[in-house]
Amino acid sequence: MSQTESAIELQQVQKIYGSGDGQVVALDGVSLSIKQGEFVCLVGASGCGKSTLLNMLVGLDKPTAGAVAVQGCSTLMFQESALFPWLTVGANIALALKLRGTPRRERPERVNELLKSVQLDGLANKRPHELSGGMRQRVAIARAFAQDVDVLCMDEPFGALDAMTRDLLHDELERLWIERNLTVVFVTHNVREAVRLADRVVLLSSRPGKVIDTFEVGIERPRRIDSPQVSSLAATITDRLRQEVRRHVSD
Repeated sequence: MSQTESAIELQQVQKIYGSGDGQVVALDGVSLSIKQGEFVCLVGASGCGKSTLLNMLVGLDKPTAGAVAVQGCSTLMFQESALFPWLTVGANIALALKLRGTPRRERPERVNELLKSVQLDGLANKRPHELSGGMRQRVAIARAFAQDVDVLCMDEPFGALDAMTRDLLHDELERLWIERNLTVVFVTHNVREAVRLADRVVLLSSRPGKVIDTFEVGIERPRRIDSPQVSSLAATITDRLRQEVRRHVSD
């Protein structure tokens, strides 16, 4: 994959909520460069600003100070699929195509193509409640791709799924990422998941969030989440994360 240009640049980003005695510093001096086509996972303790950072990458929030630059179109996928329950699977995806400006006559064919890309062809007329959790997440991925994005931000998208379903979706996401040359920023609390998926794992400090370490993942793909190489690097990152949590508690 081509990784010659920066897809994302954050320079000394600070985010403060509230004011006075109620002021909360969520992010403080975050600088990070992510290359086009790179898969980056963000890990850190709860409340370290990972979700805040994703919100800024897709334009849902703005930094208090510093600069955020994203090349191309970006979208955010949440832990819950957030499908409209009163619409069919196909209509959920067609709505994203409509908002993007795809002509009505082209939408049915495009919906079928997107469902086929996530191995759900033939299910366009199903309602979300008729699908398993993993299938609903696949629909959410297809809907994200309907927007023809360059940068896909994912906020613990597989956190509520069982291990087997999560493993299958890891394979599916990796395949689609490679095929589409996407840039992916993926937030997770599961360090093994981060090592399984990422080119690079970025560790954020406890609040206020700062980049305190970066781990290049040089493990050959395809990877298995329970492989010795993944387990070893995950253990190293987990030890570093524990050090940070202990430091924060003792301060």
